[in-house]
Amino acid sequence: MSHITDRFRADSALALGRTEVETVPGQMFEDVLRHATVQRRSLLRGTFGATIAAVFGGSMLTACGGGDDDPVAAPAADNFKVSFKGVTAATGDTVVVPEGYTVDVMFSAGDAVVAGSVPFTGTFLGSADTEKFAGGQHDGMFFYELPGVDPSKGGLLAINHEAPDAKILSAAGTYNPATATAEEKKIVLSSVGVSVIEIELKDGKWAVKKDSPYNKRYTGNSSYGVSGPAAPVVGATVIGTLNNCSSGTTPWGTYLTCEETTDNYLDPTQNANGYGWVVEIDPQGKLANTPVKRTALGRFDHENTSYMLDAQNNMALYMGDDGTPGCIYKFVPSAKVNLADRTANGTVLDNGTLYAAKFNADGTGQWIALVQGTNNLTVGATDPGLVPQSATAPTPTTVDFTTQADVLINTKAAARVAGATQMDRPEWVSVGPDKKIYVTLTKNGSRKVADAANPRAGNPHGHIIRWSETGDSPLATTFTWEIFLLGGDKRFTDTTAKGNIVGDTFSSPDGLRVDPQGRLWVQTDANTDAAITNTFGNNAMYHVDPVTKKSTRFLVGPDGCEITGIAYTPDLKTFFVNIQHPEKTWPSNVQGNTLPARSSTVVIRRTDGQPVGA
Repeated sequence: MSHITDRFRADSALALGRTEVETVPGQMFEDVLRHATVQRRSLLRGTFGATIAAVFGGSMLTACGGGDDDPVAAPAADNFKVSFKGVTAATGDTVVVPEGYTVDVMFSAGDAVVAGSVPFTGTFLGSADTEKFAGGQHDGMFFYELPGVDPSKGGLLAINHEAPDAKILSAAGTYNPATATAEEKKIVLSSVGVSVIEIELKDGKWAVKKDSPYNKRYTGNSSYGVSGPAAPVVGATVIGTLNNCSSGTTPWGTYLTCEETTDNYLDPTQNANGYGWVVEIDPQGKLANTPVKRTALGRFDHENTSYMLDAQNNMALYMGDDGTPGCIYKFVPSAKVNLADRTANGTVLDNGTLYAAKFNADGTGQWIALVQGTNNLTVGATDPGLVPQSATAPTPTTVDFTTQADVLINTKAAARVAGATQMDRPEWVSVGPDKKIYVTLTKNGSRKVADAANPRAGNPHGHIIRWSETGDSPLATTFTWEIFLLGGDKRFTDTTAKGNIVGDTFSSPDGLRVDPQGRLWVQTDANTDAAITNTFGNNAMYHVDPVTKKSTRFLVGPDGCEITGIAYTPDLKTFFVNIQHPEKTWPSNVQGNTLPARSSTVVIRRTDGQPVGA
């Protein structure tokens, strides 16, 4: 979840009379403000309208978190043993990578996307142009192969845009949805969604292929279909996708962009039921049934998706709710995946069973079916509320689950009613080639009641959990789990903050992928005040050995940023990583221009041509 997303969601919830959204000390927006300048702190407090105005008056402070699911391993002839020399913790307005590596900026907010589009070069543009250039706050992404193209030299990159990069949109620096003109709304909404770009390796550098017919934007102004059991309630179409945080992919090569909000705070006139879904997009633009919001996957603050596929082509899709606290889910389709014909999977994500996870104290767990009429999901159900967040149990509320659509629209409440474990902000989920599954729990500083899976009340630095499905089957309804590691550093005097990381320590794990060779990559989204950076340096990307659990710092980002988004070519010789909300001058200071700091996608390669990390 981004700092700004948290504040947007909290103020929007208050405006609607809800109290479900809560802030998290250390990670959330109020903690960013506490360490900001007095002028900024004064500016950013106030009503929902003032919040948005304040955001557009200063640098965007967003963060979030991509997926994995790589069915084809890279060629065995290459060496994939991790042997790079880790970089030290650092601060500064630059991106640091190990010796023997290069890092290049490839794609920034405001860059041209759609054929014939005009990029941002310092002059503010209208919605007709902003709708066609790169959105803001680059987040989850995936690389896709193209027929007839060597994937080591070209392909498609689908990239999420979580929120606007305000400095490239408007000279006025303010935005209030209650008073905004239709044009102002269009400009802001054009900056979220997804970019699909064709990229190619040309003259030794990766770059966007200008005017490719594949280059396309999906924005907050675009129209999306709606499918699945909740479609009769939500409607046949929804205008806009919002808070496109992380993402996932499917075995048939479509992109799953995840909406990390259950309302449209940029245009509150839109029905809230239209947001908080997983949206399926075909990067090649050939499938007639996309883009579409898949309601069978539930409505909550989606972070990413990650799939497991067995030998019989049964699939499970895993998801985290980046709530405070939130639950972990999986969806098991009724139909098998058709790997021979990608056009035959148009309804795979519309029919099946949605489950929520219960983590038992003895290291076992159950997947609880969220099906109306079972597991207390009935008319007059009792929602226990956010139990971990209060030393005394909150007052339960009554929720009516009359139909399956009710369950899917109110998935957060349904999971609590059914008895799922409320976790410390589940972010990325990643399934490894060995079928082990990892999830980052970024942090929950306001947790009052600890449990086995969330062992620290006032969890300041987050943790990672690993589990295995019974029989390594996507169809399993039971699993075994362990706490893989606890974030923190032994130099802290507070026992709760020490953690147990071996090697390079970190706070607030967020981005997470297990690559096709089973190597675990972790990206961080910690607070960026001196109390954190003095210990951990700027937010960074780490390799954590799945066996020894030793952590080695691979990349450090520029001041004020979050590291997010992990994608790579199939040979693993090119990695793509997103740098969100840099606060000073990067990447202009390495590109030789005077444009504002912007979220950007960087390319990481080895100088000797070997796979990254080896």
